[in-house]
Amino acid sequence: MSNVLRSRATLLLVVALFFTSFGIALFLIFSGWKPTATRNAGELLAQPIELGVLGLRHADGRAYPEWEPRERLWRVVVKPPADCGQPCLKLSDDLYRVWIAEGRRADRVQILWFGEVPDQAPSYRAFLPMQPSPALRAKLPATHVDGSLAVHVIDPNGFLVMRYEPGFDPSGLRRDLARLLKVTE
Repeated sequence: MSNVLRSRATLLLVVALFFTSFGIALFLIFSGWKPTATRNAGELLAQPIELGVLGLRHADGRAYPEWEPRERLWRVVVKPPADCGQPCLKLSDDLYRVWIAEGRRADRVQILWFGEVPDQAPSYRAFLPMQPSPALRAKLPATHVDGSLAVHVIDPNGFLVMRYEPGFDPSGLRRDLARLLKVTE
């Protein structure tokens, strides 16, 4: 009889532990608690923004090809303020280092620069100076349109999915892109 009681007590303990942890999880969810640290360095947009057909153009006037999901190409978008100077030069160098750090996957990343390119900015095949695009400007979140060095990430399907606040840590962007590139291989 003691074995039966011991077995029942063990079963009740396991059930109590399960429901206790489940109850704590429910309490945290409904109280609005969010973890302070997330896996992403950038801000994952709660609702991705579909960009659709924007008619983007390279700085020299050539048409930029629309989103082609089969290419699995991720785009990093920068819309710097006018007369940005040294901060833009630093950002362009940081983005070059991020692109280089992607290694063999670097060809699946493009940097779309919608503004004046700094004189001494690194030149590489993924860095694409673009003409200003009112259609893109209208789709960007209002807090990151003019006068900031926020960076945005567009997925291969043409959805704006992440943004990075001005002054972000480039190594965080590199880690996020590495994860995204690996997932979409």
